[in-house]
Amino acid sequence: QVRLVESGGGSVQPGGSLNLSCQAFGRTFDRDAMGWFRQGPRKERELVAGISWTGYSTYYADAAKGRFTISRDNTKNTVHLQMNNLKPEDTDVYFCNGGGTIVHAGDYWGQGTQVTVSS
Repeated sequence: QVRLVESGGGSVQPGGSLNLSCQAFGRTFDRDAMGWFRQGPRKERELVAGISWTGYSTYYADAAKGRFTISRDNTKNTVHLQMNNLKPEDTDVYFCNGGGTIVHAGDYWGQGTQVTVSS
C-alpha cells in the first residue's frame, strides 16, 4: 500500500517559518515528480510547489515565490517544503502529492497537515 505521510505543520506567528516533510511508503518516487498542494475551507486545492524527480526543475506558485523552497531526498524517499516569512493567508491544510508532473497532481496524496499563521 502506497502512503504519503506529512509532518511539520503547526501554528506560527506571521513572519515565522515551518518546514514540512513528506515520507513515502510502499513505493519509491525517484522517477516521479513530487509536489505540495494546499486547501482551505471553501477553496479548491491549489498547487504550491513542484519538483522534478531529479530535483533540478522546480515550480512555485506566485504566492510561494521567494518565500518557500521545495526539495527532495531520493535516498530517503522524502520531499520537503521550507516555508519562510509566513503570512496569515498561508493558513491551509497542506498536502503532499506524488506521481504527476511538477505542475500537475499525480495519483498519490497524503492526509494533509494543518498550517496556521496567526498573531
